[in-house]
Amino acid sequence: MKAVICGAGIAGLTLAGRLHNILGWEVVVLEKAPGPRSEGYMIDFFGPGYDAAEAMGVLPWLEELSYPVSEVSYLDENGRRRAGLKYDRFTRAVGGRLLSIMRPDLELALRERLSLAVGLRFATGPAGIDARPDGVRVTLTDGSTIDADLLVGADGIHSTIRALTFGEERQYLRCLGFHTAAFVVDDPEVRAELGDRFCLTDTVGRQIGLYGLRDGKVAVLAVHRTDDPGLPTDSRTALRQEYGGLGWMVPRILTRCPPSEHVYYDQVAQVEMPRWSRGRVALIGDACHAVSLLAGQGASLGIAGAYLMADQLARTTSVEQALLRYERLWRPVVENRQRVARGAARWFVPDSSLRLRARRRALDLAGLPGAGRLIGAHLAGKRLPPLRKLATVTP
Repeated sequence: MKAVICGAGIAGLTLAGRLHNILGWEVVVLEKAPGPRSEGYMIDFFGPGYDAAEAMGVLPWLEELSYPVSEVSYLDENGRRRAGLKYDRFTRAVGGRLLSIMRPDLELALRERLSLAVGLRFATGPAGIDARPDGVRVTLTDGSTIDADLLVGADGIHSTIRALTFGEERQYLRCLGFHTAAFVVDDPEVRAELGDRFCLTDTVGRQIGLYGLRDGKVAVLAVHRTDDPGLPTDSRTALRQEYGGLGWMVPRILTRCPPSEHVYYDQVAQVEMPRWSRGRVALIGDACHAVSLLAGQGASLGIAGAYLMADQLARTTSVEQALLRYERLWRPVVENRQRVARGAARWFVPDSSLRLRARRRALDLAGLPGAGRLIGAHLAGKRLPPLRKLATVTP
């Protein structure tokens, strides 16, 4: 059996490894970017994806690449702490099974564990799809073709495979009213001041978060409210205009913002689709069920979903039936997280001073004894089953 996977991100790399290592499939991974992407932001990695990483044996490496976080701190324009929460509250809430890791580092760990027999082709993507009852022919952007038994779109929220198979993006994209950006700057002085805290501006309508990385670097995550779904042509200029009025370290960070080609910039959105597969063409991860950064488990769901798809393909000789069973099992899980994210949107970046003060009060209350159970319920959702109940977890 042969699979073509479009997208060398978290979900695509996980699926490629499982299909080749466990099922013995021939696998080709296509990635339209010229090489591994360095842009990305710090994520909290926990939940079913953590279980899958442990089962795949990649967890020790992720632990090496992860960062310690002592506290989430909200700071005013003068750098004074206005609110915050010790990070061990989050860690205890999920039984200690949580890592803070840069998204590019998570991809690195998955990519470097791929067998050399897996074909990984950068600067190449799909240009056309000829779906047949017994397989798929994919025409590539370089004019060549590949025949496969399965084609999987793991190419993110702006999926080309989704557009070629199911139609225009606007049918499935649900914008949540935010734009976000992420980049890395080299600033040892700011790095030293941050320590091991994740520091965010305590501001209305827009927010910048900073976290110190290795070698004097600082990771930056920016989020602001907007009704305009369009994206700027020059993201660095747009960031300086949008966040230039903020205090604390923000002006210094903006002067060091790299050129637009080294900045991740996109709208905060979810993907909602009535079905995730058509014949032997399927979607995984953000391509079919993006939960947005507001949900806090996009990477975890991407890994666990890919793990589960491979598990279903191992259980039956019918590719189509395996894809349908995967969707029936996984759809309730991701829809739960999408609902949680939409409910959290009004607090993620407060739209008024009243909501800002309410968030400060909520964080104060979260530090009280007994609040850990509530934090855990928000982090894990109400109906997220452990991976072992969905898949045959094979170490």
